[in-house]
Amino acid sequence: MATYKEIKGVTIQTKDEDPVVGGLPGATWASGNAVPASAYYSGSAGTQTSNITAAGYGPSGIVDTSFSYDGTNWTATPSVNDGREMVAGFGASNTAALIVAGDSPGFTGATEQWDGSSWTEKNDLNTVRVQGAAAGTSYTSGIFFGGRTPPNTPKVETESWNGTSWTEVGDLNTAVRTSAGFGTTTAAISAGGSTTVSGVESWNGSAWTELSGTLNTGRNAMGVSGTQTLGLVFGGSPPVTTKTEAWNGTAFTEVNDMANSLYARGGSPAGTQTAALASRGQPSSPSPTNFTEEFSAAPVTADILTEGSIFLSAGTTLKGFGKAAGIPAATWSSGASMNTARRAQAGAGANNDSALAFGGLTTAATGVTEKYDGTSWTESGDIPSARYNIAGAGIQTAAAVLGGETPSPAYDDSTFHFNGSSWSAQADLNTGRREMAAGGTTTSLLGFGGAEPADSGKTESYDGSSFTEVADLNTARRNLGGVGASNTSAFGFGGESPTKANAEQWNGSSWTEVGDLNTARYYMGAAGASSSALAYGGISSTANTEVWNGSSWTEVNNLSTARYGGCDKGTSSSAIFGGGYTTTNVAVTEEFTADNALADITLS
Repeated sequence: MATYKEIKGVTIQTKDEDPVVGGLPGATWASGNAVPASAYYSGSAGTQTSNITAAGYGPSGIVDTSFSYDGTNWTATPSVNDGREMVAGFGASNTAALIVAGDSPGFTGATEQWDGSSWTEKNDLNTVRVQGAAAGTSYTSGIFFGGRTPPNTPKVETESWNGTSWTEVGDLNTAVRTSAGFGTTTAAISAGGSTTVSGVESWNGSAWTELSGTLNTGRNAMGVSGTQTLGLVFGGSPPVTTKTEAWNGTAFTEVNDMANSLYARGGSPAGTQTAALASRGQPSSPSPTNFTEEFSAAPVTADILTEGSIFLSAGTTLKGFGKAAGIPAATWSSGASMNTARRAQAGAGANNDSALAFGGLTTAATGVTEKYDGTSWTESGDIPSARYNIAGAGIQTAAAVLGGETPSPAYDDSTFHFNGSSWSAQADLNTGRREMAAGGTTTSLLGFGGAEPADSGKTESYDGSSFTEVADLNTARRNLGGVGASNTSAFGFGGESPTKANAEQWNGSSWTEVGDLNTARYYMGAAGASSSALAYGGISSTANTEVWNGSSWTEVNNLSTARYGGCDKGTSSSAIFGGGYTTTNVAVTEEFTADNALADITLS
């Protein structure tokens, strides 16, 4: 009797024809007629052919203007009653829309309804805030969630609109501002944002649930279109991007980019995944724009593959996608060498062409920081206090360094945040230590393990202002690999002493032991998230690379240069390893790429 490998716990479906890998056939962005006035952080509603954008921040400051789009031209309409920026909007068309919240200046919960001829003030939000997200396809039914209150506090609150007033309902799991929101009052998505970066939550009308699917490029202030199961996000920052991703209810897939790199764009919340509108926005330069772009794609008629799916094709051939099939095709390729060869450093970054390396050991402790753009490394502002054996987390423009070893003390408790150009001191750890791991963002962070000087299992959660000690790792260890999306979702694996293979997942309150690495090691590179991670390199000078699929580790192609102590981070399909140690400090950089692929399942 044949035994199928790597399919334990997986549901097998019979398909008459192969599903599609994903994406949208023939997806393109095309320029449309410009909006009569430039602005960004406006409130937008409607579809690709029936849209309205109102308020925002123009070249000279906050504006109250409003413009209607008929699929060809923009026309000025009566102004809103309360000029403001950082507004959210939702509604069905250019004759039925709602804008809410913003900065006028001064944070406001003001709500205004558009009926095709005038804006009417309605009842305010219960919690005044800016940079929140909204979802709804009718001006009488929608939700508003997240945002921030003064001075810069991200929020979890969700409020539901019934056409007359706002009611507080279930909170987000993770506080967030400038996330992407799309869907309806009972079925919505929150994606990305300034705290979750790439995380996704789903709303069912009463509660939010964190999903395993994430943005391929973490960012905030995106434009949106579509529904809870077939959505589109585009643009955003940092860095300001053209990237567009399609949501299939489970995962995001990158599709063709926009023509213009912009964030804080207007979108078409009531539009579709295959017919969307982007209006105005802000490039990396100071001036807002009046660009219009229209997205079009053929609808996907076949089932879409998701990572880990296994099926019988036409009832005869067993096939798999991603989990047991495509991942082994992953490869490492050479990148540009770092400017400073070193080991015991840390890294941050979203993928293999947007990374940050900082700190480490040359002949002495260093605070040198370098940015990687996929082509070259560029030096940026040094960490104020040189250190090595440190932990790092975040992205290139919003990174954190925790603890480490300095000339004095050997077990440091200080932390610093990087804003894209310089480092600043933040709240201290409760317990100084070196050789720890970290995961999350600069506002939602988890630090765990390390040495103080004995091996430690201590875990500390950071909420944007201070660290709080929470439940310890089950196995105390140092020099472990660590990844995570926030202080409620992290993953630690390997470590010493002695050399370890076991892995643990953090759910916001406790650690749970899961599947062991195939190769025990420490001082390794780590990338990804709790449900999809990558472990590579490590002591003893191994080149071994393994991919975690949420339940087990699979060995894939090795690094070209075996080493340990390099800078790391990225995703399980797009990661980086820079510098490290072989028999000496090196400046070698390697980029990891693993595209999911469809393949036949091997029989034994």
